[in-house]
Amino acid sequence: MADYYSEMAPEIQEFAQICKTNAIIDPEFYSKYDVKRGLRDVSGKGVLTGLTEVSEIRSYTIVDHDMIPCEGKLYFQGIDIEELTNGFLNEDRYGFEETAYLLIFGQLPNKEQAEKFKNLLAQYRNVLPTSFVRDIIMKAPSADMMNTLARSVLTLYAYDDCADDTSIENVLRQCLQLVALFPMLAVYGYQAYSHYQGGNSLYIHQPVDSYSTAENILHMLRADSKFTKLEAKILDVALIIHSEHGGGNNSTFTTHVVTSSGTDTYSAIAASLGSLKGPKHGGANIKVVRMFEDMKEKVKNWEDDEEIKEYLTDLLHKKAFDKKGLIYGMGHAVYSISDPRANIFKGLVRDLAEEKGRMQEFNLYAKVEKLAPEVIAKERKIYKGVSANVDFYSGFVYSMLDLPPELYTPIFAIARIAGWSAHRIEELINEGKIIRPAYKSVAKHKSYVPLDERE
Repeated sequence: MADYYSEMAPEIQEFAQICKTNAIIDPEFYSKYDVKRGLRDVSGKGVLTGLTEVSEIRSYTIVDHDMIPCEGKLYFQGIDIEELTNGFLNEDRYGFEETAYLLIFGQLPNKEQAEKFKNLLAQYRNVLPTSFVRDIIMKAPSADMMNTLARSVLTLYAYDDCADDTSIENVLRQCLQLVALFPMLAVYGYQAYSHYQGGNSLYIHQPVDSYSTAENILHMLRADSKFTKLEAKILDVALIIHSEHGGGNNSTFTTHVVTSSGTDTYSAIAASLGSLKGPKHGGANIKVVRMFEDMKEKVKNWEDDEEIKEYLTDLLHKKAFDKKGLIYGMGHAVYSISDPRANIFKGLVRDLAEEKGRMQEFNLYAKVEKLAPEVIAKERKIYKGVSANVDFYSGFVYSMLDLPPELYTPIFAIARIAGWSAHRIEELINEGKIIRPAYKSVAKHKSYVPLDERE
């Protein structure tokens, strides 16, 4: 990276320094003007900016006007996600497609509706334009699959004769097509990258109409198209729990903001993808995996609580891993006592670890989940509890499924397109105003100086 900066034009470095000097805002101004940075107050509570029926996050109760942390709850259209997921598992079937139906239409489908919906998604997997993979994905393979996804989504605009029609019927059609196509765009993007930049064999498997989204991802990704039922079921659960998380998360709020301007579906979803690509949002599970890789090298005895605590303390003191002072996968902007998505995942992770012969690693994850809150409470001043979030186990799951790290965030997007679609349609139906929050200028007024008189 140092060589990269040294090779940049001296003018760029000079101009960049001007930016760094002149763009600094006094941190005290944020307190002085009561600015809610990140649209969150000092207690961590989000600033209310909209209303939704798509999902609800509950992490505290109000008792005598005080916020009391409680076990985290997540509801999709009023249904507890733990109850929803357990229903699919108990009935031994895949649930992501029904979850997408629930989020977008506000109710669970009956058998006939579920079958029609799955058939429609299968039909829409075949609407990818002729030669799209060859001409769009393969001719410019990217090392970042989120870039490939966003570029592909924007290119699909050119193939849609009704691209700018924002009627609910047309937007619904566009959204459902994107729900169907995202797995193909992501996996094919990875295959192109793996072939052209990694020198690996190129596999382009067509999706199978009778497969669920999870089954198709594994089928299209693997050279032999083989997978176990447990692998597909766990990936299906991963898609369910990542499909939606309230209107205030960064990418979904982006969906609302961009939709409120009246723009087309492809532009709105591409913007949401740009948000999810950010390491503070969709890329956290990769950080967890890499942190554990470093931990497994540094901690000699994975059964020794004290040695693990020492490593975790070094993380917080910026002495280990990336020296950012963070224990990745621990803590959440909303949840404090527990993240329901992590709770759902944990039992399934154990089953997969047993099938894959990786119980020793699972036990290390479980120990860190138990010990990290103790270390954080000792080393940091915190206003709420700290627990494992969904990213804590998801990266480990993806590694056991042999998913390449390049697809970790795209898997998130394959799931979240369902939630984004529900929120875009909700924004359009309720015809709200364009979202335009206020920013206060703190710049001093200056007079114009003629060019010859400037220093």
